Amino acid sequence: MISLGGMVVSKSLDVAGDELDESIMQYFRRKYNLLIGETTAEDVKIKIGSAFPLVDEQSLEVKGRDQVSGLPKTITITSEEVRQALSEPLKLIVDVVKATLEETPAELSADLVDRGIVLAGGGSLLRGIPELLSRETELPVTRAADPLTCVVMGCGRYLEELDNIKRSRGRPSYL
Repeated sequence: MISLGGMVVSKSLDVAGDELDESIMQYFRRKYNLLIGETTAEDVKIKIGSAFPLVDEQSLEVKGRDQVSGLPKTITITSEEVRQALSEPLKLIVDVVKATLEETPAELSADLVDRGIVLAGGGSLLRGIPELLSRETELPVTRAADPLTCVVMGCGRYLEELDNIKRSRGRPSYL
């Protein structure tokens, strides 16, 4: 959690897009005895994946290799099944967000109630993740305008302002 140009609370999370893809691959193996590759799993995640129920649930034909026969096979999977496949890594994400919020200073907690949480990074592009986190935290949750580059842009701005920040910290507070 970043506030006023500084890191306030930090938690490490080992769940990213690759882990979500891996969960989808494992789901196909367990439920359908179907081997799919990382590219197919990512495609499934992007096309019909969601963290929260969709108004219109979707389906997708997926091609892979049958583990039993070794032959190519096509199955149809639903967005609800993909959500089920993603449930474990999504629970980890929710748990880390909650743990981070529990360590947040009281002053920032009040600000979070008013302004909410802003998500950044590629994982925030998963449909329904703002809704899931909002339901689980009871806070407003939005996605950054440009979630793929906003963190890098913010770091760049911070570095540009670093000298000003250092100088201002050296001044008496009444100036």
